[in-house]
Amino acid sequence: MKKIILLIPLLFILLNCSDNENTGENEPIIPEDNFIRAADLSFLPLIESEGTIYFNATNQPENALTTLKNAGCNTVRIRLWKDPIDNQSGFEQVKTFAARIKQAGMKVWLTVHYSDTWADPGQQTTPEVWNGLSFTNLKNEMVAYTETIMTEIQPDIIQIGNEINSGLLWPQGHLINNESQCLALLNAASAAIRSHSASTKIMLHYAGIGSGATWFFSKMNTIDYDYIGLSYYPIWHGKNLSELESIINSLSQTHNKKVVIAETSYPFTLGWNDWTNNIVGLEEQIITSYPATPEGQKNYLLAIKSMLQQTESGIGFAYWGGEWVAFRGEQSTNGSSWENQALWDFENKALPIITVFNQ
Repeated sequence: MKKIILLIPLLFILLNCSDNENTGENEPIIPEDNFIRAADLSFLPLIESEGTIYFNATNQPENALTTLKNAGCNTVRIRLWKDPIDNQSGFEQVKTFAARIKQAGMKVWLTVHYSDTWADPGQQTTPEVWNGLSFTNLKNEMVAYTETIMTEIQPDIIQIGNEINSGLLWPQGHLINNESQCLALLNAASAAIRSHSASTKIMLHYAGIGSGATWFFSKMNTIDYDYIGLSYYPIWHGKNLSELESIINSLSQTHNKKVVIAETSYPFTLGWNDWTNNIVGLEEQIITSYPATPEGQKNYLLAIKSMLQQTESGIGFAYWGGEWVAFRGEQSTNGSSWENQALWDFENKALPIITVFNQ
């Protein structure tokens, strides 16, 4: 009995020491990395298949995913087309690419176009295999397809459509001409996603930052989603970052959602590296305070990142077309219209802009 009594104070001291050691007072606190620093790399499987080699900032050959991961990129955005003619951005390619991204330690953000080709404000073409279906059957096919995506690819973030300013799956899902059907499609897809994952974040994506964005998201009040996604390119959406910040704050406060710049980019030069016409190539297409230089490109994205971090609702960005270098050579007329906005220069060397992906 005496031995037990003597052991009690010792046990008390040991427990106290254990508690003190577990307080974490001497251990660094590592915050959860919830701010999305993404790059859309949808062209990468194609570009790699044609033998292009990327180089890191020290001019060493390096896998593009590795370079971006080391720079601090934590998410990769990928587009998904239903039945593309050349299989690029098709289901199996995207599934394989998504697995690579996860293996590299980054999250997968999937942009489901619900089309066989590009979907954007000017075109939302229904997949050929779904043409002629009744609305009920179209919705059922959309749900089944979405469920397959969730089961086999399991994205961390998923967009229901890409830049769906006027809806998707036209004409039946046109937001202006068939509003109730458009909302029914979005609700059905959202429910399918939720039924397969409680953690996957759902995004609705609008191209632009003006009054149209306000109108669009007011129509989305019945949809179950997490993130407001906005495309912002100075060439199309204005050169006023204060206006961008204002719409982010307004949309967030009105709809109680986090906001992501789902697409943006900027030139490091107004020159070109192949004979495919570039989208941006004139001084009047860029913001004066951010010249088309490697440093200007870097400072532009840094301004976007800083602005988002200063708002209460901005939760991240995705840089679009960063991998889309002139991969088919200088004489190609079917190469890249974006090589002067890539994250790699004309020698395929990583540009200073990649440092903006740091945490």
